[in-house]
Amino acid sequence: MNRLDQLITTFDLGLRTVFASPHAGRPYPATGAEADLSEAERAHAAALMRVNHVGEVCAQALYAGQALTTKNEQVRGELEQAAREETDHLAWCETRINELGGRKSLLNPLWFGGAFGIGVVAGLLGDKWNLGFLAETERQVEAHLDGHLQQLPEADAKSRAVVEQMKTDEARHAQTAVDHGGAPLPPPVKWAMQFAANVMRQTASRI
Repeated sequence: MNRLDQLITTFDLGLRTVFASPHAGRPYPATGAEADLSEAERAHAAALMRVNHVGEVCAQALYAGQALTTKNEQVRGELEQAAREETDHLAWCETRINELGGRKSLLNPLWFGGAFGIGVVAGLLGDKWNLGFLAETERQVEAHLDGHLQQLPEADAKSRAVVEQMKTDEARHAQTAVDHGGAPLPPPVKWAMQFAANVMRQTASRI
C-alpha cells in the first residue's frame, strides 16, 4: 500500500477499535459456567477488565503507528501479526466486560490517539528501537496482567482464563521482538512508560 492507503487503513482501524465490536480469530478462552460473584466482586472484576480493554485499545494504536513509520517490511509484518493477536485480546476483554455487566472506558478515543502518536515516534527512531519499544511494552503488560491475576476474585475463573491467555501471548510478542533485533531501552524511557501506564490504569479503572 502507498502512504495514503496506509493512512486511510489506520483511520479505519481507529474507528473500528474505538466504536465497533471486534471479532476474535481464536476461540474465547473463558468457558464454563459463570461464578457466583458478589456485586462488589463483579464490579471489581469489570473494572480490571476495562483497564485491560484500554490496554488493548492502546496496543492496536501503538502497532498501527509503528507499522506506519517503519521502513522494514519484516518488522511491519511482525507488528501486524502481533496486532492481529491483540485484536483477539480486545474482543475477549469486551466480551468479558459485557458478561460482568460493566462498560468500556469513555476515554477510548483519547487512549487510541495518544498511543498512536507514541507508536509513530517509536517507528521513526529506527527498527532496533521500534522493536525494543515493542518488547518493553509487552514486558510491562505481562507484569501488569500478572498483577491483575493477583487482584481478580479467586472464583472468577472466566476472567482469569482470559488474562492468562493474554499474558502468554504478550510474553511471546516480547521475545519475538528481541529475537528480531529489538534493543534494550534506556532506563529513563522505561520509567516514563511505567509512569504513563500507571496513569492510564488509574484513570481507566474509573472512567
